[in-house]
Amino acid sequence: MEPWEFSPTKEEAAVLGEILKALRQITHGHIQVVIQDARVVQIDKTEKVRFRKPPSSA
Repeated sequence: MEPWEFSPTKEEAAVLGEILKALRQITHGHIQVVIQDARVVQIDKTEKVRFRKPPSSA
C-alpha cells in the first residue's frame, strides 16, 4: 500500500482517527459519514448483533 501523498490537517487527522476508531470497534454493521458543505459533520455507527438459530430438537 502506498503511503499518503498528502499531509492531512489537524482537523482531517481527527476525522480520520474517528473513522478508524469506528472501523476497529465494529464487527458487523455499517459506518456512515455525513458531509455538509464539503466537511464531515457527523459519523454514525450501527452495529448488528447476530444470533444463531438454536438447533431444532426433533
